Amino acid sequence: MIHIIDYGMGNLGSMQNMFKRIGATVMVESNPSALVHAEKLVLPGVGSFDAAMGRINESSGLRDLLEHKANVEKIPILGVCLGMQLLTNSSEEGDLAGLGWIDAKTIRFPKKDGLKVPHMGWNVATPFRKSPLIEEVIKEPRYYFVHSFCVHVENAEHSIMRTDYGGVFDSAISRDNIYGVQFHPEKSHRFGMHILKNFAKL
Repeated sequence: MIHIIDYGMGNLGSMQNMFKRIGATVMVESNPSALVHAEKLVLPGVGSFDAAMGRINESSGLRDLLEHKANVEKIPILGVCLGMQLLTNSSEEGDLAGLGWIDAKTIRFPKKDGLKVPHMGWNVATPFRKSPLIEEVIKEPRYYFVHSFCVHVENAEHSIMRTDYGGVFDSAISRDNIYGVQFHPEKSHRFGMHILKNFAKL
């Protein structure tokens, strides 16, 4: 069973539908007590960093449950878009600390002539390091992005895909049981379906 966490900051319907389309058993859940026996978690996110972290921190029991699942039980967890940025230490978008599960920082795209921000639309994510999340993807898969901030890992071993937009950033990251993708797999057709199938198999 895959549980998609509803903390009020995600586009949940399309994510749930894509998991169902690939034959995965999935449920959207907002009550932390109902996630105690979760085997896999998806942390979505649309909006601002501080608003998302504020909801996680202020929701009764959610932060503690996430920490336990990630660091004690070590179940597979996938952060998507803003959800991936929440896995990092901090973001230039806000003042609150992130979850800090992957040693990385979330920064603004550089100001360059002709560079449109947010980064919106299809772009290539090039595999950088082997990971079960991107097993058997084609050489240069394309995914759908919508974001104004990007992630840079401190340790290259935690980068599994990279994308070039005004400079190279880490578009998929991982550490042990923790995974994150900056793009929207649920909007990325067969390329995104492949990523979600790999996550479902973990």
